[in-house]
Formats: sequence, structure tokens, C-alpha cells
Amino acid sequence: MPAVAESAGAFAVTQPSAASTSTPDNSIASRFSPRQDTVDTRIDYAAWDEALEYFVFYMGPSERRIMPKVIPQIGTRFVFGHDSGLRLEGNRIGFSFLEDEQREALTAYREELEALGSQLDIASLPRNEQLAYWLNLHNVAVIEQLALAYPLSRPSDLRIGENGATLDEAKFLNVDGVALSLKDIRTQIVYPNWRDPSVIYGFFRGEIGGPTIQKSAFNADNVSLLLQSSARDFVNSLRGVEKRGKTLHISRLYEEAMPFFFSEGDEVLRAHLSSYARDDVKADIAKTSRIRASIYEYDISDLARGDRAPEYQPTGIILDPIMPGVDTMDPPYAPIGVPYHIARVVEEKVDKLERMRRKGELRGTVIVIDPENPDAAQAGREVE
Repeated sequence: MPAVAESAGAFAVTQPSAASTSTPDNSIASRFSPRQDTVDTRIDYAAWDEALEYFVFYMGPSERRIMPKVIPQIGTRFVFGHDSGLRLEGNRIGFSFLEDEQREALTAYREELEALGSQLDIASLPRNEQLAYWLNLHNVAVIEQLALAYPLSRPSDLRIGENGATLDEAKFLNVDGVALSLKDIRTQIVYPNWRDPSVIYGFFRGEIGGPTIQKSAFNADNVSLLLQSSARDFVNSLRGVEKRGKTLHISRLYEEAMPFFFSEGDEVLRAHLSSYARDDVKADIAKTSRIRASIYEYDISDLARGDRAPEYQPTGIILDPIMPGVDTMDPPYAPIGVPYHIARVVEEKVDKLERMRRKGELRGTVIVIDPENPDAAQAGREVE
């Protein structure tokens, strides 16, 4: 999955290079702060597009419904797979279906993106190019590290390196000699340098509680559209916003973003949430008098919750649920080669979409950008 840089009409495939001496953390923000004198260089993420299309499983929009408890299989008290009430929210990565070859390719691609950041002066690229680069590098690294450690049920339990740092805090990335963690990318590079809070929703955390992973890579042309789409998905989900009495419960992710985008108070945050909320969610926001950041689901955003298939599972013949375009399933749920607990989640997703379709809650997605469509103004818009 090579990363390709385009400059002055020529393409150059980057090769991984040895990491140089790391720069202290206090220089990260100044080193990668966007500059005014930009160079017209484009980065092609076609390979990452192809990869995301392959292993991202679309779960559909939130039904804003807590799912009922999962009933254990007959003959056992154990529940395998996802059992959270939020288990149908957010797209999933098919970690269970990745093999060594694909995991190795993820590492190679992450290294190529790091090398690209050393070969190019990232801070001199157009702002949308810079933003797309940091979003993609962050998300590639999350998926790569989880794929290498899989199976696991909670990304927050993962420890990396000799110091045993968390996935979020470990400085396992290196761009132009600067050692970076995932948190560094968010809080020392992107959040301080972009005023638009929609950037919050571009960072995949590998957990159900975080923003969804898109089936397309970010690039300079689509970054605004994808961020707006992810923001609407998150704000209108129960993992993002929920009214309980007079309290508006929101995701704990907003705590990290608060100093950068919402430091002026709750009303700024309410206005932001309302700008993406559908009518019923907007009404809930208006009816509350206080805000509490309390919502988060730490389970991994996969199809199996890191559980291996029990040996005694029933089997049947059915289409592979990881393949695009599969919209229906008939009992028995577990096909040959596809574990029962994965097929159950897919069946629940199909039922959810059917309920939403009957209630008229499914809204179409514009794929072709029509210049006369008002939404087309988002395409290519610079994210401030």
C-alpha cells in the first residue's frame, strides 16, 4: 500500500527510512504548525482507500436505541462477542478476518506515511493536505497496532514498548525525526492549528465510543465532507449525545477537545452540537440545563469484541457478512467459516436498518457531487 506524493506533475513512491533522533515534545507544535508559504503538493491515498473499502464494515447510522441484553447460546451461560447496549453504533474493522500478510502491509504503509512526512515538508503543504495527512497517519497507526495485538477486547488495555505506554500515549511514530504519539497528533498538531471543531470527528480511536471510521481515506478534496459526515453521525448517536432528565450527557472525548474549541463555556459547545443535530436531538439539547461528559464505550470497534469462536458453535450456509453489499441473512446465523457471535452482530445490524427503513429514518448519501447542489460547496472547502 504505497503512499504517493504528486508535485509538479510527477509521482514519487516513498520508501521507509530509518528514524532519526527524536525531537523533544515541546517542539512538536512549532515544528508542524502550518506555514503561509505553501507548496502545491498532493498526496495520493488510493491504496488506503482500497484497504478501507476492504476491511471496514458499514453499520449504518445510529438508531438512538440501547440494544437489549444478549441471550447466551443454548447450553452455556457465556455470551461471546459484543453485548454492549451501544454495540450497533459506528463502523467496524474486520480484524478477525485479517491475516499476517495484511497486518504486515499495514505496518509497511504506516512506515511509508512516516517516511513521506520526512521527505516532504508537511507544514508547507496546503492546509487540507496537512490535515488529511495527520488524520490518515493517526488512523492507520491505530488500526495497525490493534491488528498486531489482536485479539483484544479493549484498545485501552494495550501496552506498547518497554515502558508499557498506552496506545494513545506511546511515542511509536516518527515523522521527520520527531517522536509522536497518537495524542500528540491530536492535541499538539491538529487541535491547536485548526479552529474548526469538526476535526474532532476525523480521529478513529479503535473503540465503539469514538468517531466512526470511514470507508474512504481523507484527502484534500474530501476532508471537509468526510468530517461533516462523521460529525453528524457522532452527534446524532447515543455514544455522542443523550438527554437524561435535565442533564445532557455527552461523550468523554469532548473533555480532550474542550480547551481548544469550547473553552468559552457550555453555550459554545451546545451551539456546536446543535449545528449537527437532527431536529429531535436538537430539541433534547435545548431542554437540558447542564452538561456532563460521561458517555464512553471502550470495547474494540470490531465485529467480534476480540472473542474467538467457540468450538461448539452451530454452522450453516450463508453469505460472508464481511463482504460489501450483504444486506440480508437467514437463520441459522453462523455460516461455515464465520463465527456465530460475528454473524449475530451482522444480523442485528440488518434488523436495525430494516426498523429504521420502515420508520423512514434512513437518509441517502450523496456520492456524486453535483456543482448545483448546496452540499457541493463542502467539497474542497478548506478546513480552517
